[in-house]
Amino acid sequence: MVDDRDGHDERGSERRAADRVDVVWSVDCETDDTFLYASITNISELGIFVSTREPLGVGTHLTLRFAPPSAIEPFVLSGVVQWVNPVKLLAENINPGMGVRFIDLARGDRERIVESIRTIAYVRDAAKN
Repeated sequence: MVDDRDGHDERGSERRAADRVDVVWSVDCETDDTFLYASITNISELGIFVSTREPLGVGTHLTLRFAPPSAIEPFVLSGVVQWVNPVKLLAENINPGMGVRFIDLARGDRERIVESIRTIAYVRDAAKN
């Protein structure tokens, strides 16, 4: 499925099951035959958006390695490409990349992700005040 990355389906309906937080974190995406160094531009407890001009195909299973700035230990998680926002020849596309859903997420990893998201939200809210 191709998506415009705004979180809405073709009918304009919201389809996200979890809130996303904007971040800029490095991520390594690895499959059996591909290694991609890219950036995460947003994260939720269910998945990430990987900004890249070379997105992998929908359904591709991959290993993700990334570390939030406050992390003591990096995340090493499994994911699957859910949708792709491809580079468009002769057209502007400011957000090429792929939406990746976490799979087989251990409870401890989910708790660490949620805690990282809460920390980001708290710091940003505190900075506004």
